[in-house]
Amino acid sequence: MLNQFLSVRVGVLALAFSLFGTGFASGQQDRYSAQLDGMLEDIIAHTRATRVETGRERLSDRVMAAMKSVPRHRFVPEAQESYAYDDRALPIGLGQTISQPFIVALMTDLLDLKPAHKVLEVGTGCGYQAAVLAQIAREVYTIEIVEPLAKLAAERLAALGYRNIVTRSGDGYQGWPEQAPFDAIIVTAGAAEVPPALITQLKPGGKLLIPVGPQWIGQDLLVISKDLNGKTTTRNTLPVRFVPLTRDKR
Repeated sequence: MLNQFLSVRVGVLALAFSLFGTGFASGQQDRYSAQLDGMLEDIIAHTRATRVETGRERLSDRVMAAMKSVPRHRFVPEAQESYAYDDRALPIGLGQTISQPFIVALMTDLLDLKPAHKVLEVGTGCGYQAAVLAQIAREVYTIEIVEPLAKLAAERLAALGYRNIVTRSGDGYQGWPEQAPFDAIIVTAGAAEVPPALITQLKPGGKLLIPVGPQWIGQDLLVISKDLNGKTTTRNTLPVRFVPLTRDKR
């Protein structure tokens, strides 16, 4: 049941899966090298074009290194592999998508992560954003309400060797109280409002990134900062379009 959380430490999983690839075959790294370089160039260009809205002239070297190191083609269905490094969202099945690389990079950068940070992600999807976060932060806890996607993501992350990501199948609207507080929280689905539980579970000095707005039409990407006294301030950055944040209303 979705309201009964299933926690899985991906370090103990080593299962193969058929829908998605299971690793770099011989020569695959060279095969995707030019496409990966093109993706990074697109991210740089898009960052410069949106610098007024985001306040970012460039993204940090650590974020760009993380984007370079995560094999995006491993997180999409085989039919989408040839488009894996295009700067756009792609379908991953069950009505869900993998986010545009620029948005993944920007949201990661806006969190201002440190190596010792503990991060919560709401909306695991295929696991790509979690993999990028795990290149920078100490621990990543990620929740996905669509149970088959949560299982596939856990298997995929394990096959890729990630040991600092913990996955859970359940309702991310309620956060992950057992592991709170978090230095940073990122939501990768569009919400009608900011879930109060996520504000509560954010550490003083932390940041919450969340798209908020009407479902399927578009949202505003909000950066919510909590100061050391627990007071929050909200900054609007870019218009975005994410799949809706699904809740378990039982």
